[in-house]
Amino acid sequence: MMAYGPYDDFEYGMQQNPNRGFSETYRCYSVAMMPGNERPIANFGGKIFLPPSALAKLASLNISYPMLFELNNSNKQRHSHAGVLEFIAEEGRAYLPHWMMQTLLLEPGDLVEIKNADLQLGSYVKIQPQTPDFLDISDPKAVLENALRNFSTLTKGDVIQISYNEKIYEIMVLEVKPKLDPYQEHPPSDGVSIVETDLEVDFAPPLGYVEPKPLPKRQQTMADKVKIDYTPSTHTLFHGSGQRLNGKAVKEGDSDSTVKSGEKSAPPALNLPFGKLFFGYKIIPLSDKKTTNADEENDKLFAGSGQTLRTRKRNQDRAPSTSSAIASSSSS
Repeated sequence: MMAYGPYDDFEYGMQQNPNRGFSETYRCYSVAMMPGNERPIANFGGKIFLPPSALAKLASLNISYPMLFELNNSNKQRHSHAGVLEFIAEEGRAYLPHWMMQTLLLEPGDLVEIKNADLQLGSYVKIQPQTPDFLDISDPKAVLENALRNFSTLTKGDVIQISYNEKIYEIMVLEVKPKLDPYQEHPPSDGVSIVETDLEVDFAPPLGYVEPKPLPKRQQTMADKVKIDYTPSTHTLFHGSGQRLNGKAVKEGDSDSTVKSGEKSAPPALNLPFGKLFFGYKIIPLSDKKTTNADEENDKLFAGSGQTLRTRKRNQDRAPSTSSAIASSSSS
């Protein structure tokens, strides 16, 4: 009795379907040159258009889904990966996004080899925007998540294009990492599948981005510590120019209309020893001498005799007192 091994099914399947691989050569063109309705979204994605004969051949093969392909330009030794969007291209032609043709160094009408590929699911990708304008996007993470829905694969070295607010941004794929599966062996590849997987995205500084220089550190003063505003005033009183009555020109410095308070600078830093606190400057009370001198000066200001407008009444009040004095003297 012959032993039955796990490889017998594989050999039996190969005998039934010896042509398991899909490999065809097509003339490539940009999606913008495709006849019919315009497809602007397809030009900013990672999927291609193939003819219906390719679908018929793929259906007869034992291939894995989703359908992923490797694109090769053998003349320039360039390659990339892509998914398929529709099988509606003319026979013998394949339509690619414009950025993919640039990556593969292909011109319209050049030959490109397309064969099926089995890529692992990606777990990590590092990208680099090619212009600093990408930092002007308010939420780049949400924009990138929405743009990557049009991609099935990402390949190291590709410069993909996304469209946002009628502006095109180029992004280079610097690094990709697949999910490690100990039960499956995959050949090493620089491309990963991003269909239905959790992908960690890391951003590198945009190409041409220059970090702003840090401002020089200023010595902290006591005004900064107690939060006192010593901003110099640049207010100018009495705007305008003066004129002389004799007709001569007014020289600079003759008018005191401009208050140059900006010349005063903030007080120097107050260096206190350890353990001491600053609660404000010491209040010096006025001495008794200064208080006495001030009172005397106030008395001098209000010195003199008072006067009244009712002089007659004062004289009448004084008259009885005079007569009584005379009577008293005569009696004596």
